[in-house]
Amino acid sequence: DVQLQASGGGLVQAGGSLRLSCVASGFTFDDNSIGWFRQAPGREREGVACITSTGGATYYGDSVKGRATISRPGAKNTVYLQMNSLKPEDTAVYYCAASHNYGMSCRDYIYHGMDYFGKGTLVTVSS
Repeated sequence: DVQLQASGGGLVQAGGSLRLSCVASGFTFDDNSIGWFRQAPGREREGVACITSTGGATYYGDSVKGRATISRPGAKNTVYLQMNSLKPEDTAVYYCAASHNYGMSCRDYIYHGMDYFGKGTLVTVSS
């Protein structure tokens, strides 16, 4: 049973930081690229970041570029998303997803779909 559980969300003031975690189980974690998405009320889902199965390549959406860092330390089937200089417009439910290795770039996985999506964690940034 594939599971992707995001955690680490919460209430933070503008300018603050959060580290989100995605713990995966039920599939071969090291063979999958992992992406982070977010969705704010009334808005479409947005791709935030992605890291390839080897960790050798990453992708960041324009709205978080320079403020976010995605990483997979190689242990505990976990991917992290460090978000700094948070803005009120970063408020959303953040969730992670996984894609089998189809030989595509991370950007392609973000835009063309991923195989598994997990439940999200709410990030609220106050002004």
